[in-house]
Amino acid sequence: MDGTVLVADDDRTIRTVLTQALTRAGCKVHATSSLTTLMRWVEEGRGDLVITDVMMPDGNGIEMIPKISLERPDLPVIVISAQNTIMTAIQANEVEAHDYLPKPFDLPDLLKRAGSAMKNRRLVAASEAPARPTPAPRGDVLSMDSIPLVGRTPVMQDLYRLIARVINASMPVLILGESGTGKSLIARTLHDLSDRRVQPFVTASAEDLHSTDGVQALLSRVRGGTLLLDELTAYDTEAQLRAARLLDALPEDAPRVMATAQGNLTRALGDGALREDLYYRLGGVVLNVPALRERVDDLEPLAEHFLAQAADEGASLRKLSPEALDVIRSYSWPGNVRQLQNTLRRASLTSADPLISRAEIECSLQSQPSNVNMGERFMDETLSESIARHLRRYFDLHGQDLPPPGLYGRILREMEAPLIEIALDATGGNQARCADLLGINRNTLRKKITELDIPVSRRRKLA
Repeated sequence: MDGTVLVADDDRTIRTVLTQALTRAGCKVHATSSLTTLMRWVEEGRGDLVITDVMMPDGNGIEMIPKISLERPDLPVIVISAQNTIMTAIQANEVEAHDYLPKPFDLPDLLKRAGSAMKNRRLVAASEAPARPTPAPRGDVLSMDSIPLVGRTPVMQDLYRLIARVINASMPVLILGESGTGKSLIARTLHDLSDRRVQPFVTASAEDLHSTDGVQALLSRVRGGTLLLDELTAYDTEAQLRAARLLDALPEDAPRVMATAQGNLTRALGDGALREDLYYRLGGVVLNVPALRERVDDLEPLAEHFLAQAADEGASLRKLSPEALDVIRSYSWPGNVRQLQNTLRRASLTSADPLISRAEIECSLQSQPSNVNMGERFMDETLSESIARHLRRYFDLHGQDLPPPGLYGRILREMEAPLIEIALDATGGNQARCADLLGINRNTLRKKITELDIPVSRRRKLA
């Protein structure tokens, strides 16, 4: 990788780390803690790539991008930010940043993206591509305070990027996830941030579709806005048939249609609980919303958000004690984000003590479903179905793009490692027994252990 990279970040450690890593990769680096200095470098014609933080002492890195694009239309900008919210991803997408990475970022991943950005720049320059138009400013973008889609985990960041890409797409959107994950909230967010935000957002019930003039009445209400079919599998067969006919008869100035659903849609299709024609008509873009137990590292920022929200509404301003946070992280949250929000709202009202104790959280969760029960949610799911579910999510989160090459080997390695680790644990670290259990040669097992860097400790397996 060669070229000159302009780095703007107010954190000296990050500037040092990026400078050293990019220099080792073959780049020249200019680093600064000032957007003013960054802009001066851009105006002087320096740099083949910009890497900038968002919140800087003298301004906002995202707001600087249109100025950079106006001055140097071919100069790619990668945004890095500790503000890991959907709004950051959306705003970076709106000003056509080349890429967006949340902090803490994976350094090899950032280097790979930086190399790709500079390579694309050279290709564009070689073809003399026209400059990109500068997007108009969006002063009416919703503030993060009204959108509790908070997440620093990779799966949420990938979801944010996909949401940002499809905000103004006209194709239908199918939002999948468990109860309480925020499916309807995402649908509303897509509408409120889109060009249709001045038009109505209408949620259609089964009763709306059953009435004599239901379809026409819905179209009259929604006009060119957004129509949400909420919880598809709760619709009876007749309502699903009418919904499918509605999609076939949409006029030119049609509303955008979104739908939400939970549960195993493959099984719902097989059982006849969901019409295939409706499913395929709605599957233009599929957004998979992860369960809260799949994004444990988001629990703390979500908790902080809900406690601050409760305080704004008149409750006591409280914080989680470290012990209470441990309980929250170990619980599986069958009701997902909605359950977490309700639990913390109750905690905000029951005491004025600044710290929420472990006992308070445990008491609040005693009457709710246990971790063991939550583990049974997918008990009737076969291994093949589970793998298919995760692979669909992986592909869906890449949107219109394909995953990086080498997928076959990557997926096999991800399956191999836990299989061998669990088999080793079950056999007490005895490699001969483990190889026999797996049905492979002992030398093959040893080779796999080395290749996959699997730790092995020999112990006595208790009966």
